[in-house]
Amino acid sequence: MLSLALAGKPNAGKSTFYTAATMAEVQMANYPFTTIDANRGVTHVRTTCPCTSLDERCGGEHCRDGTRYVPVELLDVAGLVPGAHEGRGLGNQFLDELTNADAILNVVDASGGTNAEGEPVEVGTHDPLDDIDFVEEEMDLWLASIVERNWESVERQSRSPGFDIEEAVTDLLTGFGATEYDVMATLRELDYPEDPIQWTDADREALARDVRQRTKPIVVVANKIDVAPDEYVERLLALDKPVIPATAQGELALRRGADAGAIDYDPGDETFDVTGDLPEEQATLLAELRDTMAEYGGTGVQAALNGAVYDLLEHLTAYPVQDAAKWTDGTGNVLPDAFLLPHGSTPKDLAYAVHSDIGDGYLHAMNARTSREVAEDYELEEGDVIKIVSTAK
Repeated sequence: MLSLALAGKPNAGKSTFYTAATMAEVQMANYPFTTIDANRGVTHVRTTCPCTSLDERCGGEHCRDGTRYVPVELLDVAGLVPGAHEGRGLGNQFLDELTNADAILNVVDASGGTNAEGEPVEVGTHDPLDDIDFVEEEMDLWLASIVERNWESVERQSRSPGFDIEEAVTDLLTGFGATEYDVMATLRELDYPEDPIQWTDADREALARDVRQRTKPIVVVANKIDVAPDEYVERLLALDKPVIPATAQGELALRRGADAGAIDYDPGDETFDVTGDLPEEQATLLAELRDTMAEYGGTGVQAALNGAVYDLLEHLTAYPVQDAAKWTDGTGNVLPDAFLLPHGSTPKDLAYAVHSDIGDGYLHAMNARTSREVAEDYELEEGDVIKIVSTAK
């Protein structure tokens, strides 16, 4: 399962985002380091289910009238403050928790209502742009410190016959989630001494920065847009990087209202309907939220999750079935499973995603939409329904 991690300074709204996205109860409070131990939960990305091509909707647990929700892991960790890579705050704990994340959601208080240390201040008195680069900087310097601490092992290996720097650096960074391809691509981009003993701190830092960018891409979540000054939001959206305007508090209110039966809302909808009686104060707040959603196309929470998976990580959704005519599994369930795979994946990659034995025994595959067999090097597309034929059962 893909893993996304929430990053940002304390009090930016990470735990509220996490709760809204997972509906798991966590501690939320208006002071730094509310989150001490990491919270791990399951959220979902949203896409169009292939069952919209059928006479009847599939009715699966994660399909709502043709809107499909595909599970991903979401991690909420302690807030990050400047100097975290040196151990300030809960920095080392925070950064270590990010090791296995595929992408980072940098939650920023777009209202300017929290200072650099995560302490509440008057809205509009802190520049939220200052909170963006420092998260990347702390992550880069943290990884650089890991490379520095372990570089002696690379130097020792360099004295052996047949030394391969790509292999040595890959071994060093595997624990951070870097693949051999990531390391090779990074080293091709860098100008560095062939002898690891001649590497400087600047060389190792450049290595760390490039690897981090490849393995831990970042989406900025401009949170609290419902109370943020317009000029702050405009400046954030004008940045040359992925920025999603959001109100995690608004999403949480809608999710709780939907669970209570007072609101008709599915995560990612651009608006909502009130279906029950509400107190006047709550009705007024929802009316204001509706205006915010109309301006930004929703609360932004689902857009941030989708942006990280489908845009930043460039994944697609594929659906394996056993019956290509009915799009069912062996027990008659329509489109029971959905898998997120990188663009460029093939039917055999999907087979391995289902189970290693299915992949090992892969024979061929059929596109259930066209009822035609596809080549082994066929590149899957978003929404493909694939029947896999394998020697494994």
